[in-house]
This record gives sequence, structure tokens and C-alpha cells, in this order.
Amino acid sequence: MGLIYEKFVRRMLFQLDSEHAHELAVDALALLARLPPLCRMVEACHRLPVGQTGPIEAFGLKFPNAVGLAAGFDKNARAWPAAAALGFGHVEIGTVTALAQPGNDRPRMFRYPKEEAVINRMGFNNHGAAAIAARLARRPGPGQRRIPLGINLGVSKSQVADVAKAAADCVESFRLLADHADYLVLNVSSPNTPGLRQLQDGDRLRQLLSAMTAANQARARQPGKTRKPLLLKIAPDLDFAQIDTVLATIAEFGLDGIIATNTTLERPGVFASAGEAGGLSGAPLCRRSTEVISYISRATNRRLPIIGVGGITRAAAAAEKLDAGATLVQLYTGIVYRGPFFAADVARSLADRPRPT
Repeated sequence: MGLIYEKFVRRMLFQLDSEHAHELAVDALALLARLPPLCRMVEACHRLPVGQTGPIEAFGLKFPNAVGLAAGFDKNARAWPAAAALGFGHVEIGTVTALAQPGNDRPRMFRYPKEEAVINRMGFNNHGAAAIAARLARRPGPGQRRIPLGINLGVSKSQVADVAKAAADCVESFRLLADHADYLVLNVSSPNTPGLRQLQDGDRLRQLLSAMTAANQARARQPGKTRKPLLLKIAPDLDFAQIDTVLATIAEFGLDGIIATNTTLERPGVFASAGEAGGLSGAPLCRRSTEVISYISRATNRRLPIIGVGGITRAAAAAEKLDAGATLVQLYTGIVYRGPFFAADVARSLADRPRPT
């Protein structure tokens, strides 16, 4: 299937504007998601053999395999029920903001096929937390799904400049969406909302995490409610001293895990003359994201669960991230270049690997 995709389907899709091709892919998966029997048939083709692997446990959840669909693909929770059919072991929707917003001006997504890379400056375009919560309410909830669902939360563009408003914005999204999530992620690492990455810094991050953990604790005190696993997604462009500060803050507030990493503002090699603003993803990011994963794993003595993201365009890259200390991995740009069943191929290649102790 991968060879057919690369030789024929990808060639046709790459004739289209990259965002238009992405929208067609989401539409196709949204259609598949409306056909549960067909989803189960396709999923059966990608299910790992019984006894070959057991579920992976992380932050109180069980994942059928290590490979997830990263945030950014299904921003508005339209296609996620079809993710298991493609071989994914979990799926993360979003990024979702409290306020609906259109994102940055088009064009805002650019492919670099020779480098197996993408530059995007989408800007958290999404329908808003209330609309997405209503959409999720029509689908099976936590405990009733084929695979865990994560919800990636960002900050509305109009609220970023004031950290108190940013915190309130995130808490509102949490309030609306927590019932529908198996886990939630605070994303303050996208390079495409001005000022957002500054929320990774010291006291600002402390204010955000204080507000989010307080909301999570308050939720747990409500009848019939439970605390939700909460993770933080960081940028690859932080230096190790900055990562140490982030890790100390995560430990202070008892977060359940970290996602490393988002896209990069660095422009290595041929990208020095690319001329497009935004975050670079794909193969050029792979080495740096793995370095960050390795550093976090060593700094925390492997106690903090890590979801490794960035540059997985080959199964070997996923294996490298697990070797570096990741518990799970996520793909997005990889499926642009390898096709919709790339996750199943990666999951199979990882299934026989011994797990780190």
C-alpha cells in the first residue's frame, strides 16, 4: 500500500495546494468515520497479531500500540474515529482554542518533497472549544472508544499577550472539553501565534499550569468526575537550561507527561533560503526532537512519560525515539510522504522490540 501511495496517490495529491490536499484527506477520513462497520473491517487488517504485543500503559491509560496521530491533522474533531482503522494506537485532535478563529492568511502550508518536510504557519485555525465539544458529544466518550483520544489545547490569539487572560482562555477550553478527552495537552509551543512561545518561560508557564491544574483538581471534586491526565507540549528550539526550567515546573504541578516536540523555527541546510515563515516539520526535525527526548528522559530518570514527535518519516526514526526514552510516538508529516497506512507499518516494526525498563 505504501508503494502504491508514493508512486500514484501522492503524485496526484502533490499537484494540489498542500492545504487543499490536507482538507481532502480529512474529508475522506470523516466519511470513513461515519461508517463504523467499514472502519472495523479496515482496522482488522492492521491489528497486530494476538500475543505479539500487549497494551502500552502511560499516564493511567492503555494504548494498543505506540503510534499516535499528532495534533494538527484533525483540528476540528471530524475524522478522529477513523484513526484506529489506519493503524494508530491513539489520536490527538486540535489544536483547539476557546474562541473560534480562522488562523493566518493562506497560503500557509508548504511541502518540500526532496527533504520530506513541511513548513506551516496555520495559526490555530479551528471552530472553537464549544463547537468541538458539541461535535465530540455525538461520538462515543472515554472508555467506549477503540483507542484513546487526546485533546490539544492552545491559547486564542487575542488572549496571548496577557498571561492571566491566556490562563482563563485555556481553563475555559478545559472546562468545555475535559469530559470528552482521555488526556489533554497544553500547547504553548506553536511558532505561529505571536507571543505564544513566551508562555513557556518561567513565571508565565507557572501561572498557566497553576490555573490548569487547579481546574483539573476542582473537576475531580465534582460528583462523577475524575482528574484528567494533563501533558505539556514543548518547542524543539528551547535550550537545555530552558528545558530544565520547564521540567521543574512540570514536577511542581504534577503534570502527567510531556510531548517533545513541536515544529522548529530553525532553517537547516537548504531551508536557509526557503523564504517561508512558520514551523518546519518532517525529516529535518528528526535529530533535534530525538535529542530533546533523550535529554528529558535522562533528566527525569525515565520517570516522566514522553510522547516523541518530530521527523518520523521512517520506522527507524520511531525506534530511535523509543530508544531515546519516549513511551509513545506521534506522526503527521510522515503520513503526508508515506501514506495513510504508514502508522500501521511503523506499529508492526515496533511490536517485537523489547520495552525499556
